[in-house]
This record gives sequence, C-alpha cells and structure tokens, in this order.
Amino acid sequence: MLAVAVNLATLGVFKYFDFFALSLNGVLAAFGLGAPLPLLRIALPVGISFLVFRMLTYVIDIYRGQLTPAPALDFAVYTVFFPYLLAGPIARAREFLPQLRVPRDPRAVDSSRAFVLILGGLVKKLLIADYLSTHIVGGLFASPQTYSSWETFWGILAYSVQIYCDFSAYSDIAIGIALLLGFELPENFAAPYAARTIQDFWRRWHITLSSWLRDYLYIPLGGNRKGRGRTYANLVLTFLLGGLWHGAGWTFVFWGLLHGVGLAVERARMDARRSQGLPEPGATAGGRALQHLGVFAFVSLAWVFFRAESLGNAVAVLWRLVAGLGSFGTAVTLPVMALCVLGVAVQYVPRRGVEALEAGFSRIGWAGQGVALALALFLIDMLGPAGSAEFLYFKF
Repeated sequence: MLAVAVNLATLGVFKYFDFFALSLNGVLAAFGLGAPLPLLRIALPVGISFLVFRMLTYVIDIYRGQLTPAPALDFAVYTVFFPYLLAGPIARAREFLPQLRVPRDPRAVDSSRAFVLILGGLVKKLLIADYLSTHIVGGLFASPQTYSSWETFWGILAYSVQIYCDFSAYSDIAIGIALLLGFELPENFAAPYAARTIQDFWRRWHITLSSWLRDYLYIPLGGNRKGRGRTYANLVLTFLLGGLWHGAGWTFVFWGLLHGVGLAVERARMDARRSQGLPEPGATAGGRALQHLGVFAFVSLAWVFFRAESLGNAVAVLWRLVAGLGSFGTAVTLPVMALCVLGVAVQYVPRRGVEALEAGFSRIGWAGQGVALALALFLIDMLGPAGSAEFLYFKF
C-alpha cells in the first residue's frame, strides 16, 4: 500500500496542502492565534487528478489480483496516453493494457465513428459551450446582482448545458483520437440530463469517475452491505470526497455533499416505499416526467456551487432567482435560449439515432467524408467564437 500512500501524498501536496493550510489559518485567526501555516504555492500540474486515479487503479488492481504488473513501457503508455491524459476518460489498466499487445491494423480502424465523435465534440465545445460561457454564464457569475430572475434562470440552465457540452466534447474527441490509433476507450457520458433519479444521473455522467468511486471507495467502505445507516453514510462520504477530488475549494466540497445527501435521501425514500409496498413514482407518464424535471432541477442548482468562485458567490446567484423579479434584462437572447433547449433536447435522442448517423457517414465513402468534414470544419470556424477557452476539466 506504499504506492497508494505515495500517490495520495503527491495529490495532497500539489492540490490540497495550500487549501487546508489557508482554511486552518482562517480558523486560527478567528480565535486570535498566530503562527499560521506556511503556504507552498506550488503550480498545479494539469490533469494531476486524472493521472493519480489511473495510477491508483493500476496498483490497487495488482494488489487485488485482478492485474499482473506490466512492462515499464506499457505502464508508461497507459499512464500518459495523450488522448485521455488531461481530462479522461479514466481508463482502467486491465482494459487498456491488453490493447497494447494487439497488433495494430489500420484497415480495422473505425474511422467513420472516430470522425463523427471528433466533429461532434468540436461542435459541442466551440459552438455551444464557449458561446454560452461568453454570452451569459460568465457575466452572471461575475456580477450576479445585475441580473434579473429571468436572466439568472437561463444563466443557470446555460451553465448546465455548457459543462455537459464542454466536458463531453473532450471525452468524445479523446475517444475519437484513440479510435484512429486503434484503441477503445470507455464511454464517459450517456445522456445524463435524461436521468430520472440522482443515482441514474451518476450512471450517465462522467461514467468512468462514478464507477471508479464505486469500485475503489464506496464498496471498500462497505457499500450497502452493512445496514441502511451505513449505506447512507457511505454515499455521503463517497461524494464528499468526489467533490473534493474535483477541486480544492469549499464550493466543490459542498457540491459533492449535495449529491451525497441527495443520493442518501433518494435511497432512503426508495427503501421506505419498498418496505411499505408502495408503487414506484415512475409508474405513470406524469410521474416519470416529474422525475426527469426534479432531477434536472436538482443537478442544475447544484452546478451553481460547482461553477461559483466561492460559497458567497453561489448564494448570490441563487438569491437572484427570487430577488430579481420584475424585469427581464437583455442577457437572454434567442441564440442563448435555442442552445439551452437544444442542449437538453439532444439528451432524449435515442441511441439508435446516433448510430444511424455514424452508419450513414460511413456509407458515403472517403471522398464524401472528406468533403463533409471540410465543410463542417469551415462552418465551425465561421460560426464559432474568435478564440476558444480551455476545457473546463483541464484544471482538475
């Protein structure tokens, strides 16, 4: 377990030492105590959280007997494979390493699917995520007091769409590039905003992280095997730590706590309904619609804490939902509303629709694909913003 300790210590020094030192210094100052802890002020390596999780996966799977140690070069490739290096997906060593031993055959590469994924990722990032960030989200969180309730509502909705399009875009591009190189990476998103429960949301959102937390944290803590109370506590603790993994800040801790408590409450209600023999809430069409709406509202409001610079900033944004009544403002434009609606609506497109698009693209041949890609890239360049912001998950 020395390897686990070294990896966690590395993450702690680079990402969390100054956060906890500042927090403790604030507590000491509140009680009039001196001798504050020194700050390291070390630059955070890009993608360190993803790197450490891959390293932990490797050593823990070896410890559990699920994996044999790989040759040094194979291990190095798995650790820093460039498509997923900075922001995932979090590939498991036992799924990725065997692919290194399979001879590469360029004729077997599914280039059509790869190009569709890459192109779709560029559209989501450049035409949707960056536009919403520039035209409403950034302004709302920078100066919430100047926004009306109407604008705040759309700004919160816009951030929900922005973070989905931004993060899933990186995952799609990474998976597409890996496909061109002959590697299969795990799916990371599956229409998360179409979820009917918070648990279902986490089965669809950042799938490789949620499955990692389940297999390497929640289950080792006892999972649901040690009584209801322990199950609820394990859920809260798992997502509290999951929030902290995203960033060294109380906003991330609170965001994780919200999801942990939400999952625990949802599980408790489900247990209570089962013990009383009550039907599931989604037994009717109306019940299912309310579930979709309720989960999306919960997730969107929780995103406010994820995006905010501080807890105070998050509260200020949420307060404008009720304090800004009586005016509409000018921040909500037709393109903003259209992109928000589109970003949510695509969650309900059947998977077979995406598969049909990929199949259709593969049938038009290399020449047709080249023309289609060139035209699409031209339109993205023409319609996209002058500059593109970095992917949101790069800072994690």
